[in-house]
Amino acid sequence: MRRSAGLGAIQKQKLEQEKYKYKRNEIQENQFEQLTKQLEFFKTNLEEFASKHKNEIKKNPEFRTQFQEMCASLGVDPLSSGKGFWSVLGLGDFYYELAVQIVEVCLATNHKNGGLISLEELRTRLINARGKRKEHQEISEDDLRMAARKLKIFGSGFNVISYGQGRYMVQSVPGELSTDHSVILTEAAASNRAYVSVSYLRKKLLWEPARSQKALDSLVDQGLAWVDLQETGEKLYYFPSLFNECVNATNS
Repeated sequence: MRRSAGLGAIQKQKLEQEKYKYKRNEIQENQFEQLTKQLEFFKTNLEEFASKHKNEIKKNPEFRTQFQEMCASLGVDPLSSGKGFWSVLGLGDFYYELAVQIVEVCLATNHKNGGLISLEELRTRLINARGKRKEHQEISEDDLRMAARKLKIFGSGFNVISYGQGRYMVQSVPGELSTDHSVILTEAAASNRAYVSVSYLRKKLLWEPARSQKALDSLVDQGLAWVDLQETGEKLYYFPSLFNECVNATNS
């Protein structure tokens, strides 16, 4: 019959486990300390870089986007604080002002597009509204995405959604767009016609009519799509938020 381990062996095993646990914690603490020092070093260099290239960060949208990506990789948000070094850049004021202007444009166009506007049209309207005065910084679609995402603090009323590669819209009415909704928007934009039909979705996506109809009815209920009843054939579902984009694509 096999003898069970004695009390001394059990205590020895327990001490070994405690020793390994202590050593593991010690290694983890050292690694964390080293990582913290490296991050502080990188953040210091980032501040020096920002100070040196302050004017270019303010004036050049592409450079500003790259700078934001560098900050994000280090866990730094220069927009989160209006004090200290980062306030010198004025990026927080720039994006907050831009966010307010985005809200103004969205509210002014809701009755036309149902609360869904492409970043391209939003940028055009903002540039026209801001004018060409020197004190206004040039804005890019990346700037608009950054500012619009800050509006999420107001709840589901504002959201940035993707509809195809490199294409974004700002949704300014409450409600969640499902995956099917996003796919339909992508197809409508890809057709360069700003509209779809049940048969079109069946042909392009191989969807059953019931699935297409359910998604389209939901978009109509939210005011994001309009139904064309003048056609002699089947119903066409138009997306006013895509009108300008599709017209520009057709004319180009």
